[in-house]
Amino acid sequence: MMTKLPVRRSLSSIIPAAAIFTLLLFIFPGAWAQESKNASEFAESDDTLATLQKFTKLRSARQVQIKEIERQLRSSPSDSEKKELERDLAELSKELATLKENFVEVAAGIGFSAISDKQEQGFNLQAEMLSLMEPVVREMKHMTSEVRKKSDIREEITFYKTRIPKAKVAIENVSALIAIAKDKSLKEYLQDILSDWKRHQANMESQLQALELQLNRIESAETSFSDASQTYLKSFFQKRGLYLTQALLVVALILLLSRYSHKLIMRLVPGYRMEHRSFRIRLLDLVHRMITISLTLVGPMVVFYVNEDWVLFSLGVLLLLGAAWTLRTAIPRYWQQIRIYLNIGSVREGERILFEGLPWRVKKIDIFTLLENPDAGISQRIAIEQLVDLKSRPMRNDEPWFPCRKEDWVLLSDGVRGKVVGISHEFVELVERGGAHKTYLTQDFLGQSPRNLSVDFRLKEVIGVSYDLQSVSTTTILQTLKAHLLKRIEAEGYLPDLIQLNVEFHSANTSSLDIMVLADFKGVQAPLYNRLRRAIQRWCVDACTENDWEIPFTQLTLHNRA
Repeated sequence: MMTKLPVRRSLSSIIPAAAIFTLLLFIFPGAWAQESKNASEFAESDDTLATLQKFTKLRSARQVQIKEIERQLRSSPSDSEKKELERDLAELSKELATLKENFVEVAAGIGFSAISDKQEQGFNLQAEMLSLMEPVVREMKHMTSEVRKKSDIREEITFYKTRIPKAKVAIENVSALIAIAKDKSLKEYLQDILSDWKRHQANMESQLQALELQLNRIESAETSFSDASQTYLKSFFQKRGLYLTQALLVVALILLLSRYSHKLIMRLVPGYRMEHRSFRIRLLDLVHRMITISLTLVGPMVVFYVNEDWVLFSLGVLLLLGAAWTLRTAIPRYWQQIRIYLNIGSVREGERILFEGLPWRVKKIDIFTLLENPDAGISQRIAIEQLVDLKSRPMRNDEPWFPCRKEDWVLLSDGVRGKVVGISHEFVELVERGGAHKTYLTQDFLGQSPRNLSVDFRLKEVIGVSYDLQSVSTTTILQTLKAHLLKRIEAEGYLPDLIQLNVEFHSANTSSLDIMVLADFKGVQAPLYNRLRRAIQRWCVDACTENDWEIPFTQLTLHNRA
């Protein structure tokens, strides 16, 4: 029990301390975060100071070497040795300058080159021609500067990491040679080489350390891609949002003025509202449209130019150049559209064209041209570019536009007879006797060679009589049958719509003498087309019965082989 007592006391003292520590974490989270941040900053400062101390030692060593080479250069009598010493002096001076630049950048976090005056850069002819792209390129370079700098630092780090091991191998090799060399002059020369390699190694290690420190600073300060993009877009629109708004307002103002000026032209210019406008009015309308388009494109560019925002101005110029380059091959086609718009092209107003398998009358040519089919009662609006490959011709008053109209009765080559209740660009709908609806594709309907019964129609019915009546089949029978048919047509109320009735001898058939009845009726009787056919057959049979005319039937004779 005596051994367990201190443990309980220690636990009883630790638990309240832990509770107080946890409570402080919840109450003062910012203080602990600030303390951890300060600790990281202190650690980073220690690394920076250590790096700067190494840079100071290296700089002092380089300065001593430079003074020694300068002393040797003054006392050397040989020209070849002087040239070699001058090369070494230039290399050491360059390394000393690099050390100074790295020292400044590590100590201050930024080098003198970042704030030095911009040097004038020369442009070749091609760059001068594309000088308008320079502000956009600068903006893109500024937007990706941190990413490119990080990539360059990583490439340099990789370069030094692959070169430092090779330098170590070289130092080991030279050191091994020094250890086994016997000649004093050889050893001195090897010692010089060893010093050069050590100097190169120290220089590369200092460069590597400086680059790694810069990379750590960049990675600790960078944000996520989405945050960086949002920050850049926010900054972009904060600086240029006013100019973009002004450009949109200028475009809206131009369109508003264009609309009011167009209404004023319509009111003041005589003949502007005519169905078929003259060439002068069409040219005026085309010029008005072109001026509107030009001002709409140039207006925002003027706003950017006045506000001296060369990034937006360059972007606008590049967009216009890209659009012009894209449309360069379409210029001949646009020229044809302009000719059609001016009503001097291959398609003209008031003429007839064949489009999508149907004839159309060009009612009005505009940016969107209006076509109509008078008989079918349909119209459509198509873009003017669809007229470029078409050709119109003058129309005549007697030319048909469609085989029928709505409410007409038609008889198709497949035997279907019905009333047309719907015509469109795609379908024609018929309703048959009894109420059944049948729909055809418009092209299939035209392919059925529809016969329009609603104008006038003719019925041809044939009845045969016996050869016993051969002597009167071309005279008396024809007159008697015609009189009987007229009497029955009148009795059943069809006479007002009868245009003409003829009864003629048709042919001498194998077993009968055929007589044909030709009855022409007005279109109002088209719904009763089949009823009239049956009625004519019935009236002919009644006439044969009343006049005792024999109606023969086809006989089949079988011949037996002997």
